[in-house]
Amino acid sequence: MTRTPRPAIGFLTYMISMLLLGLYFVYAAVQGNYGVLRRAELTAEARALSDQATALETEVARMENLTRRLSDQYLDLDLLDEQARDMLGLVRADEVVIR
Repeated sequence: MTRTPRPAIGFLTYMISMLLLGLYFVYAAVQGNYGVLRRAELTAEARALSDQATALETEVARMENLTRRLSDQYLDLDLLDEQARDMLGLVRADEVVIR
């Protein structure tokens, strides 16, 4: 009687478990909390927040400029006239109001 060689069950189990472990680590490297896709999401979010911060800084600078122009040290008469017209509905005597 001749025996056909067959692979050892222990070796086959070891190889399958190592393959599954390797697949798990590859999945974690791509999809996990610290994976490649999460890093790309964080990079895009950081870029969006940076753009938003730049827009807010521009808006703050504009508001500081308007506030400075209405202060006692620097009074811009054109801005004061514009604000009085908008807030109080004032018109000059030589203007015609059409409603």
